[in-house]
Amino acid sequence: MNKNFTLFILVAMILGIIVGAAIFQFVPKEGQEVWAGNFKIVTDVFLRLIKMIIAPLVFATLVAGIAHIGDTTTLGRVGIKTMGWFLAASLVSLTLGAVIASLLHPGVGLNLPIPPADAVSDIKPSALTLKDFIIHLVPKSIVEAMANNEILQIVVFSIFFGVAVTAMGEEGRPLADLADKVSHAMLKLTGYVMSLAPLAVFAAVAAVIATKGLAVLGTYASFIGGFYLALVILWIILLAAGFAVIGPAIGNLIARIREPTLLAFSTASSEAAYPKTLEQLEKFGVSRRISSFVLPLGYSFNLDGSMMYCTFATLFIAQAYGIHLTIPQIATMLLLLMVTSKGMAGVPRASLVVIAATLSFFKIPEGGILLILAVDHFLDMGRSATNVIGNSVATAVVAKWEGDLTDDELVAARKAGISDQG
Repeated sequence: MNKNFTLFILVAMILGIIVGAAIFQFVPKEGQEVWAGNFKIVTDVFLRLIKMIIAPLVFATLVAGIAHIGDTTTLGRVGIKTMGWFLAASLVSLTLGAVIASLLHPGVGLNLPIPPADAVSDIKPSALTLKDFIIHLVPKSIVEAMANNEILQIVVFSIFFGVAVTAMGEEGRPLADLADKVSHAMLKLTGYVMSLAPLAVFAAVAAVIATKGLAVLGTYASFIGGFYLALVILWIILLAAGFAVIGPAIGNLIARIREPTLLAFSTASSEAAYPKTLEQLEKFGVSRRISSFVLPLGYSFNLDGSMMYCTFATLFIAQAYGIHLTIPQIATMLLLLMVTSKGMAGVPRASLVVIAATLSFFKIPEGGILLILAVDHFLDMGRSATNVIGNSVATAVVAKWEGDLTDDELVAARKAGISDQG
């Protein structure tokens, strides 16, 4: 079943490329837009179904996870370990993006003229100031937060609610059990929605290729190639760090998260892969109390691929306009992004918003964001998949540190490597 699902996703991607390329080649431009619009209906419906699930799933799993941890002392210990890993991974991701962009110089040589002041996109950099980010953390209403899929606000409320349920002791047990049942029901619902994933993948890929053609990839070959090289290096670092903690079982983890990673890549949405990632982590051997706590937090504080893209793309734009940033300026950029990137969860085209804010801070023409809009979807595919990998490794590592990674699973992994695809 799992192998077939992966095969269906791959076939859907290939068919999407073929159909999209054919439309781009043989259909007039007006017709291309019509075809892309029709394909987009399928993709939008699928992503709306996913978004319908995310808010109650995050709330239920996080409340249940906190309640299952058992006491506030243990909760604090797990929280510190989790946030420690997230901060370290964030620093590595941001630094790696800056280093690779500085070494490869993907924007050097373009020598583009400084764009006019009114050459701006619809991305509003003012949306992510430090003040707004801090205030935005706390929801005015949990109902409003869920209605708008504000994942960060849902996480904050869920933490407070979960701690309160834990503090109630036995009186809070029915609430914890209810949250656990709701999470299982939502995962069941997810299974139904996921059956539509191959169709959504086909539509998403075909829509992009139909209007932009395959040539859009070649236009920005050095930018795209450099970014994906940086992603591969980041994957190696993350998996090596995971191996240092959980040992050979990392191979089994890679096999387990293959499907959610591929789903995130093909749909360019980390959210689309969340339910499947949670399911596969539990099959891998991570206890429910850890996966239900760490993974939702990761979707707000540990978007490794998105963070690396912010530094890489910002430096690319600066290089394209011949603007040199000094090492102290780059270091300042890392610190700035360390904060602003934490507000990316649940925000449409969030990486672009963060990049726009960073450009404004360093007096780089904000119109430069237009340079990367044409290929942003293809880059979003890679960073979404990386977010899944980073959060999966983080969850497994915290589970190992807490002694909640099933011993039988570790033994099986050592004996069979990645042969158990379950």
